[in-house]
Formats: sequence, C-alpha cells, structure tokens
Amino acid sequence: MTPLRRSSGLALLTMLAAPLSSDAAELAQGERLFRAQCIGCHSTEPGRHLAGPSLHALFGRRAGSLDDFDYSPALAQADLTWNRETLDAFLAGPDDFLPGTRMVLWGLDERSRQRIIDYLESIAEH
Repeated sequence: MTPLRRSSGLALLTMLAAPLSSDAAELAQGERLFRAQCIGCHSTEPGRHLAGPSLHALFGRRAGSLDDFDYSPALAQADLTWNRETLDAFLAGPDDFLPGTRMVLWGLDERSRQRIIDYLESIAEH
C-alpha cells in the first residue's frame, strides 16, 4: 500500500469514527446528567419506583399510566404521551407545563434536557 493510500484510509477512518466518538461522548454526558439530576427519584429499571416512577419504557407511554405508582392527580389525569417534545417541555419547567405535578425540579437548560432525553432514548432501545 502506498503512503498516499494509507493516509487516505486513515483519514476516512478518522472521519467515520469522529461522529461515533462524539455521539458516545454526548450519551455519556447525558448519563452523567441523569445520574446527577434524576436518579435520586427515578429508576430506569422496570417496576422499580422511587419518589418518582420508573422511566423504563417511557417513550410512547401515556403520562400517569403505571398502575403500581401513586401519581399526582395532575399527572394521573393528564392527556399526554411521553415523547421527546413533551419530555423536553416538562423538564424545562414541570410545574409550568403541568401545574400540580409533584416533580421537584426547577427546570434544566436546553442542552442538559436534550442530553438527558438522548440518554433515556438510547437506553429505551436496548
């Protein structure tokens, strides 16, 4: 292999690997944020509820729909399904989005919200 072909191959590998490394780093940051902001009240294990409900299989789930968790009346009666948009709005300001919720959070900045949502979405696929 000529030096030019070898360097071209290395450049191609670097370009292909860069997004994967960046994505992995973003997901790792999302996991760190989740552990810092959310894990005190929420588990990602099925059926394991803490102060808040398990976030296992969150995407596509109707809010307040787990039978084995005692939701606030606001969440139990909410007509919404968790997806990227509803979760983002909720994490931006839970009481503004859904007055009467018991969620104790004063809002997260947009970048932190997106990283946490990306992380939750990534573990939902496994």
